[in-house]
Amino acid sequence: MEKNTEQPISDHDKATHYLYELVMKLLKLEGSDLFITAGSAPAFRVAGEIHRVSNYRLSPQQTALLVRSIMNDHQALMFDRHHDVNFSLNFPDLARFRVSAFIQRGSSGMVLRLIQQHIPTIQELNLPPVLKDISLHERGLIIFLGGTGCGKTTSIASMLDYRNSQRREHIITIEDPIEFFHSHKQSLVDQREVGVDTESYETALKNALRQAPNVIMVGEVRDRETMQHVINYAETGHLCLTTLHANNTDQAFDRMINFFPDERREQLLMDLSFNMKALISQRLLPRRDQAGLIPAVEILQSTPLMADLIFKGRIKEIKSVMARSDEQGIVTFDQALFNLYEAGSISYETAIRYADSVNDLRLRIKLESKHVPRDLSDESHFEIEEEKSDNSWLKKPATLYRRANKRK
Repeated sequence: MEKNTEQPISDHDKATHYLYELVMKLLKLEGSDLFITAGSAPAFRVAGEIHRVSNYRLSPQQTALLVRSIMNDHQALMFDRHHDVNFSLNFPDLARFRVSAFIQRGSSGMVLRLIQQHIPTIQELNLPPVLKDISLHERGLIIFLGGTGCGKTTSIASMLDYRNSQRREHIITIEDPIEFFHSHKQSLVDQREVGVDTESYETALKNALRQAPNVIMVGEVRDRETMQHVINYAETGHLCLTTLHANNTDQAFDRMINFFPDERREQLLMDLSFNMKALISQRLLPRRDQAGLIPAVEILQSTPLMADLIFKGRIKEIKSVMARSDEQGIVTFDQALFNLYEAGSISYETAIRYADSVNDLRLRIKLESKHVPRDLSDESHFEIEEEKSDNSWLKKPATLYRRANKRK
């Protein structure tokens, strides 16, 4: 990175100008993130690596000015109260960012992540084509699962965009913050950002049904109240899409059930059995055939058998039933990994590393694959079964996923 001789950041206007210059440099370098932290020079993430802009170290007073310079009154109040706040920042005709402001070592800091203006299509993201059909359900609940940075926000945006291009409806999104701007295509799309367009998630969720929607997208289910709202939307004849932090189908059901007290869980399972249309889990894997990442997607679609298992609380049986199912559009992670390996998109080592069941996937590759590794019989080649729980995929940046596919 080039060295700069920055001017002192002594007031609000200078802080705003300084931040604008940093954003311009980030965009010129095709970076994805801007880091502001006390005791360090500003830093960019470019092609997955952190680079400091210069040798100019920001003081705690300067980082505080930079952080405050882009907040409105509500955001500043939330920051003072909780020492954390997330919001979006728009530079007109330039770029839009997702901002996470925080306190570290008693000083203000923040990370600005570039929000892609282009919404990738389902095909561009290498997602299963069946997601197009899932996105066109008349009613019900669709939940995307995955950890931070796994690309689930991008994937759900692509599904909404597809429906937007196919149906003449009213779509409402409730997000914290807004990550993709949806244009009005066949549908009318209203996007509400918590802290900017509405006071809170709870306020927006309570009023959503009064705004005559066909489709409601809720950014994330974080608590019992939000979970109850998304179920209510599905029960009242709407299609609701949302996300949940969970690694797989089993964890998703555990999280949803644990939102509620014991006496409510039977009712919850009944509601889910009637209204759940799909659980979609996603992990991003390093590609073998080109630079970037590719998603491995597990899909659980509602069938009479799946609904019955959910209704009876036999959650632990779902994964094995999925593995044996010949229903179109039901895919386990290990099946998705096998398909990606067969297509040459990922290496054998990657497939084994991310497998839910290392032994099962290894055996299937040995018996069914057209590309059986020569040393497959060498047991030292494989990780032990316990290593299957490696969750390093959670740390993969979704931005690389979006940028890599955008260049295709």
